[in-house]
Amino acid sequence: MSHEPSGDLFASSGEMSAFLRNVDWARTPLGPVGQWPQLLRTSVSICLSQRLPTLVLWGPECVLLYNQGYIPILQMKHPWAIGKSFRDVWPEVWDVLGAQLREVVSTKVASWSEELPLQLHRKGFLEETYFTFSFAPLLDEEGRISGIFCSGTETTQYVLAERRLRTSRELGEAALGAKTVEEACAAIARSLSRNTADVPFSALYLTTEDQTQARLVGTSGLLVGQPQGPARISLGDENAPWPLAKVARTGTTELVELSPGPARSALVLPLLRAGQARPCGFLVAGLNPLCALDEHYRSFLELAAGQIAVAVASARAYEEERQRAEALLELDRAKTVFFSNVSHEFRTPLTLMLGPLEDARSSEEQALRGESLNVVIRNSERLLRLVNNLLDFSRIEAGRADAHYQPTALDALTAELVSGFRSATERAGLRLVVDCPPLSEPVYVDRGQWEMIVLNLVSNAFKFTFEGGITVRLREEERHVLLEVEDTGTGIPAHELPHVFERFHRVRDARARSIEGSGIGLALVRELVKLHAGTISVDSQVGRGTRFTVCLPRGSAHLPKERLQEEPPRTSTATEARLYAQEALRWLPEVMEEEATLPLPQAPPLSPSPREPPSGRVLVVDDNADMRDYLRRILAPHFEVQQAVDGLTALEAAREQHPDLIVSDVMMPGLDGLGLLRRLREDPDLRAIPVLLLSAQAGPEAAVSGLDAGADDYLVKPFCARELLARVRSNLELARMRRELFRHEALEAGLREAVHARDEFLSVASHELKTPLTRFRLQLELVARSLSEESRERIGARLDTASQAVGNLAALVETLLDVSRINTGQLHLRFHDVDLGVLVAEAVEDARDEAERAGCTLDSRGNASLVARCDRTRIRQVIDNLLSNAVKFGRGKPVEVHLEAEGGIARVSVIDHGIGIDPRDRSRIFERFERAVSSRHYGGFGLGLWIARQVVEAHRGDITVTSTPGGGSTFTLELPLEATAVLETGAGYESP
Repeated sequence: MSHEPSGDLFASSGEMSAFLRNVDWARTPLGPVGQWPQLLRTSVSICLSQRLPTLVLWGPECVLLYNQGYIPILQMKHPWAIGKSFRDVWPEVWDVLGAQLREVVSTKVASWSEELPLQLHRKGFLEETYFTFSFAPLLDEEGRISGIFCSGTETTQYVLAERRLRTSRELGEAALGAKTVEEACAAIARSLSRNTADVPFSALYLTTEDQTQARLVGTSGLLVGQPQGPARISLGDENAPWPLAKVARTGTTELVELSPGPARSALVLPLLRAGQARPCGFLVAGLNPLCALDEHYRSFLELAAGQIAVAVASARAYEEERQRAEALLELDRAKTVFFSNVSHEFRTPLTLMLGPLEDARSSEEQALRGESLNVVIRNSERLLRLVNNLLDFSRIEAGRADAHYQPTALDALTAELVSGFRSATERAGLRLVVDCPPLSEPVYVDRGQWEMIVLNLVSNAFKFTFEGGITVRLREEERHVLLEVEDTGTGIPAHELPHVFERFHRVRDARARSIEGSGIGLALVRELVKLHAGTISVDSQVGRGTRFTVCLPRGSAHLPKERLQEEPPRTSTATEARLYAQEALRWLPEVMEEEATLPLPQAPPLSPSPREPPSGRVLVVDDNADMRDYLRRILAPHFEVQQAVDGLTALEAAREQHPDLIVSDVMMPGLDGLGLLRRLREDPDLRAIPVLLLSAQAGPEAAVSGLDAGADDYLVKPFCARELLARVRSNLELARMRRELFRHEALEAGLREAVHARDEFLSVASHELKTPLTRFRLQLELVARSLSEESRERIGARLDTASQAVGNLAALVETLLDVSRINTGQLHLRFHDVDLGVLVAEAVEDARDEAERAGCTLDSRGNASLVARCDRTRIRQVIDNLLSNAVKFGRGKPVEVHLEAEGGIARVSVIDHGIGIDPRDRSRIFERFERAVSSRHYGGFGLGLWIARQVVEAHRGDITVTSTPGGGSTFTLELPLEATAVLETGAGYESP
């Protein structure tokens, strides 16, 4: 065999061919090129001609030869690997590749590996790589394997790119739908935890609002509190475990070398969005020790940081928008409550003004006098004060407050204002401590505004204090004057304290003397204090009390010069203080029947109207004393009136007195009107009491909500006295009618129970009677058969009479049993094909003896054979009953029975010529216990025809009665030839 020289084998151009030509092959296991087998030379020639990475493994040692495309795979192992054993070249993966080579050698079948993961040591470190390749056997002329031919490609970049792209896609989708930043960060951490190959661990930090710290919000691969992941890192700490301070300062990534472990280094990346100067957070990403931090790896992490920044920003924007929406909803709710309260505050005094005025206009004198005049004046002043407060608040918010600051003896003014509440506190059993020592100098205040500040705070303290007392202190400091209003009242929950000075805000479910108020009092106080360049604060504990502190600067330098007035004020505070004190007195239940104003000119009382006897007891519930008194004056001439100041008091009064009607306001402290209504409806003893709700909330929605809650009527303030009286009367009458209806229903239920008990008794009694009667009849028959001819002639007639009596009694018992079966649904029908001709003939034949005794003749006409599907026994019972009646009521007259068929209906007619039936009685003789004649002369229970009708109707048939021409009655029984129905009364059906 001739061999070409090596120069010819490696004659092709290219770097690898040139290199192979210069190799001293004699010093390799392959020997000189001239001695290479033709198979090797051909395989090498093909290998060198390939552009894909290709190699030849020759001989048992798998000596390596490769082409130009394989050099990038070898990296630093080229050109050393030429002519070396494949095992020596790749010892780190020989356990995997060697097994594949041995299998190819043993099976002589080519192998295929797709994206096979291999950790190669080719760049100075162990590297994560992926390959797709095939090992094919090289067979010589004798079929023996001389070597392996391998062709394939490295897919490392493709696999890594696909894996990282998947993570990027998951990061983009992870935070979708997240409603908070925490939810978004948790979703991001879950996504990163699914790619521990590229991100062995991660820590996500977000900066605080003041940009001084970063807090840990999400991790993967490490736990909070470990040295690598502290929960908080100061952005001023340059020695922190992670260089967040440097990254925040420079805005660039920072590589951190770690101690040996799952990851030997980490990259700290800022979370930045376009246009942001400082990062909103940081991503600490552990690096894969099997991958170089090349451009692709770094780009992947930077892209992930950008996605995380967008996700956090989106979640934060959503959260901020949600908070804004919640704030708007809360403001809207507060405004709704405010307008509801204002509506109540307007409508209640309007009712108390319009009602007496309407009464005065309809009176003969057309004059307003006495208590009615006082009520109108008092509520006019209250309405005016409410309007003034609203106007003052709107002017302050619009920046148009008309304040004039004057030097004022604040100690004397404050003491004078507070003393107006002395009477109210004493009557309420509270202590009022006024500690206002003389100040060293006057204080510049707007007198009217200071009055509103003090009166509002003291009035609030009185409203929410039921035990203990109220203390008002005035103190002088170096630069400020302090006013403290402290009470031992119900207190304010801690979560409500930040909101007490917000407009429209009211503490929910707070125990108070009255629910009246617009919800702007404390907001107005705060604005008035601000106009004085002061501050107001509150401290409170639930159940222990509340302290409001007002701090005003001394002097006048802090106030606008154009609004300073040096003349001290001379106006009196009596009017404004009197109004507040008067309202406080009206909150006390003790003044329910008393006048709570200071002395006013008295008018002569109205002449009393004639009273009618009370027609019912009415309980009036309202926290406003004037409204209670007004309702009492309207209702008292017509009804017995009781009063309650709130829902709880009304509930106790209702349990004790059980009124016929309750008239209740909706808005009350503690248990309001709707709460009272709910408690009444839950109480079995009180749920039937009608309730008329009075409310300042107008509109169909408010009325519907009240009626849905169980109210019987709903009346909107202001209302007319005549309308209130009419509604009270109508509701009392409806309640009376309901009680009467309930009484009738109870009576009917009792009657139904009695009828049921009667039916049960009939069933039991009939069964008990049937057994001895059957035995008695058998004994009579035995006696009759055992008689001799002589004895039969002597006592035979008597035995026949006794047998007939026993038969009648047995028939009566059977009738009672049928009544019981029908009423209890236990009458069962057994349908068979029955020849009605035979059935009628048998019935006529059996009735002949009775007919002969009555002097009647029986005649049967019609079809001799007519088959219908029916219950033979029950239809025979009906025919027997009709024949018996015809004989009974037609003595001495003929009786005829006709049988015919027409249109699928079988018709049996029983005709007598007896006394007949009055047409007025025909409709009722088929009812239970009904007769057309006197039972004294003809006997019977009046049940036979009723049972007959039940049986016939069970067959979907009909039974009627008409007059017989010439006198008498004709009963007609109609049956469908194919019966398909059962008793509607509940009787069952049984197939034959």
